[in-house]
Amino acid sequence: MKDKYNGVTPVELAPGSLAPSLGTGLLVSLRPRQWTKNLLVFAGLLFSGHLTDRNLWLPAALTFVAFCLLSSSVYIFNDLLDREEDRLHPQKRHRPIAAGAVPPGIALTAACLLGLAGLYLSFAAGGRAVGCLGWGYMGLNVAYSFKLKEVPLLDIFTVALGFVFRAVAGVRAVGVEHSPWFLLCTLLLSLLLVLGKRRQELVSLAGGAADHRRVLGSYSRIFLDQMISVITTATLVTYFLYTFFSEAGRQHALMGTIPPVLYGLFRYLYLVYEKGKGGEPEELLLRDPGILGSVLFWVVSIVVVLYFL
Repeated sequence: MKDKYNGVTPVELAPGSLAPSLGTGLLVSLRPRQWTKNLLVFAGLLFSGHLTDRNLWLPAALTFVAFCLLSSSVYIFNDLLDREEDRLHPQKRHRPIAAGAVPPGIALTAACLLGLAGLYLSFAAGGRAVGCLGWGYMGLNVAYSFKLKEVPLLDIFTVALGFVFRAVAGVRAVGVEHSPWFLLCTLLLSLLLVLGKRRQELVSLAGGAADHRRVLGSYSRIFLDQMISVITTATLVTYFLYTFFSEAGRQHALMGTIPPVLYGLFRYLYLVYEKGKGGEPEELLLRDPGILGSVLFWVVSIVVVLYFL
């Protein structure tokens, strides 16, 4: 018998195909492509000038794995709560939980196990400091899943703060100094990416946006455009000041990393406004040559300035 959800019928699995479909569905629900977001935990090690210290690689790597587990736990839990709304979305309705390929009970069990494993590994990677940040990241995202995602503006800040938790955890895991400019740049860039995603959802879903994500009914396209303009300016100015006042490198050499940042942000805005993209920033990183090239060139320029000049 078919189970109807808002007029959409979940995927029916063929007889004998439950095991492979379930395994594949769970793997897809982990969203391994989005683990690229967790590479941010290595930023503190890179900018501190201690990248060549091999003793710091293990705690940084363990922190990365811990946040991959934590973020996957959050993705599954959020997909579980949003499965009915996701069935109204042209792309998200294919997610395994929304499509019915992964039963809710199994999804909840997987989310709990991944969360516990991630928390254990975060304590093992960096002690109490990183462990508490792991707890904070999980608590913030649980609050987001239950309530904060429905509160205008707080939904945007909550997602952005998740990136700040990653950045701080990476710094604490290796015990290096970090600049407040670094954290501010992380927050502002994260806000820009979240705003771009909200705008793309609002535009692509049109009149049905609020049915998929209730908070979208509180936003307008012109408001999001204004916010993107403000945050883009703030991000650039903050990064400029960070490179100018940074004590790393010689004679403000870190300012040489500004061009790839400028191009990367301009390329992102071009994709959002001219190509209608931006709904999945991690996909742009992997698939758009301009974005990927600017990020790689930026990392190389950072390495050259901090480790070879």
